[in-house]
Amino acid sequence: MAVELTISPDTIRSLVEKARTISAEVTDTYTDGGEHDTEFDPDTLERSHAHDGLEEEEEGNLTEEELKELIDDLNVDEAADLVAVTWIGRGDFEAAEFDQARTEAMERAEGSTSHYLMSMPLLADHLEAGLDALEL
Repeated sequence: MAVELTISPDTIRSLVEKARTISAEVTDTYTDGGEHDTEFDPDTLERSHAHDGLEEEEEGNLTEEELKELIDDLNVDEAADLVAVTWIGRGDFEAAEFDQARTEAMERAEGSTSHYLMSMPLLADHLEAGLDALEL
């Protein structure tokens, strides 16, 4: 299906990678409470693991912030196309209904596109499935 997007498929793939990185930070297999299974010697740990404050912990938020900024930097047409691809990947529309999905995305655009998309736990999967359905 030949569709002309205002956002490049490669840009969408880049967003998919960032969304996957974010969703992989805490997986479904994570079990809370397991952190007490290992004992550390505080003296040895302090000498061998030095870092500046929460620098390592803040790095995880960097990808999320990057994804948010990338989506927020899209123009109206690109954002509508991204939402339309997401909806097609999610099964709300068929690939043949891309123009309708794009129109609805533009009409329903309220608030932050990044907030809307990043609230979807399967965003990366939806985007990939949408690209596949559109044969891009």
